[in-house]
Amino acid sequence: MDRGPGDLMGPYEIAQRLNVSRSRFQQIANRPTFPRPYRELRGMKVWLAEDVEEWIREHRRPKPPPDEDDQN
Repeated sequence: MDRGPGDLMGPYEIAQRLNVSRSRFQQIANRPTFPRPYRELRGMKVWLAEDVEEWIREHRRPKPPPDEDDQN
């Protein structure tokens, strides 16, 4: 049984995941390294969540752990 493409993400979800504005996400989405959209719907593109997460692992720096001194 075909279960479909898996989880999908739109611009709003990806911008939240990257912690950037939607306009900043549009700049990122235009990079040649960013995955191509899975589908283009009326007025919106959607990406496979798996492709987006893989791109994040490869192209975004991990956030450093919080400094213990900052928590006091």
